Amino acid sequence: MAADAVVTTYYPYKPNHVLPAIFAAIVGASFLVHIWQNFRYRFWRVTFFMFWGGAIFTTGWVLRCISSYHPTHKNLYIAQTVFVLGGPPIYSAAEYNILGRLMHYLPMHAPLNPGRVVYFFIYLGALVESLTAAGAVLMTGARNNKAIFETGGTLLSISIVLQAVVECLFMVMVALLHYRCLRAGMMSRKVHTICIMLYGTSALILLRCIFRAVEKFSEQRLLETHTCDTICEAVVKHEWYIYAFEATPMVLYTYWLNIVHPGKYLPHKTNIFLDFNGIERIGPGWIDKRSTWQTFADPFDLAGVLKGRPAHEKFWLRPDDWPTSVKIGYNHGTATNVSTRYKLVNQSEADM
Repeated sequence: MAADAVVTTYYPYKPNHVLPAIFAAIVGASFLVHIWQNFRYRFWRVTFFMFWGGAIFTTGWVLRCISSYHPTHKNLYIAQTVFVLGGPPIYSAAEYNILGRLMHYLPMHAPLNPGRVVYFFIYLGALVESLTAAGAVLMTGARNNKAIFETGGTLLSISIVLQAVVECLFMVMVALLHYRCLRAGMMSRKVHTICIMLYGTSALILLRCIFRAVEKFSEQRLLETHTCDTICEAVVKHEWYIYAFEATPMVLYTYWLNIVHPGKYLPHKTNIFLDFNGIERIGPGWIDKRSTWQTFADPFDLAGVLKGRPAHEKFWLRPDDWPTSVKIGYNHGTATNVSTRYKLVNQSEADM
């Protein structure tokens, strides 16, 4: 697998034929499970990006398998690179949705509007995805054009570093919510499980970003100095790198979300929240008194916090105003999003 490739190939090594097929099958199986789970738990709005990311990532490994038999085919090489690199940023968007739904469930501990946290991270994720696609196309298509190759490498490097920064910020958000729950004595087993899953999957994305950054900076150095040190040799001229630090972390990521699917732990309705006493109630949902443009311009409501008058309504301080959701609820494991077992105490919830 690490053998030198012939000069006519687009790969800096002789590509393996078997491993891409294996990873395509593994990622594809997880992709199908996600589709089934989204229908089962009615969680498409939250974990749609696991479906979309799975489709992109699976396609990438199928194309890589085909490309390995045609290493001189430029378009196949470009396509597999774009799809393999494009999958992880889309996968990470699923985390952002899950955090937003967790904030809806625990609104008293949310540092900002749960709806805006989703947009904030997804917009950054879209920027990462755009830079990734543009950089991958330029780098793989440049071949002997140094200027275009350097431009593509720069875009890819920026996208990878930006995604790493986004993941760090995301983990800070999860940690803040986690800490506030612990301090309030509201850290139930299910909330704890979701938080640990978000830490772990985000760490896998971050690990992948670090090694991709090492790869891109090594390629840039090789192009500029025509020298390749030990790290460069490992990540640029050996294929094991992509399977160890790209494919494997993403496989673990997607299967972790299969096992700890948020549809098992969180309500699919955003107006169901957990009261301080552990009882779930049907509230009005997050109410922000500001205009839409103000919530986007200042998602943390810094202006209101500094004035001592936050713009959102603290409806959770009036628990008796809101009916209970279910007899015991999601928090205690007696409620479920599975349609055939979704039992409500108050029929009005079904109409909300």
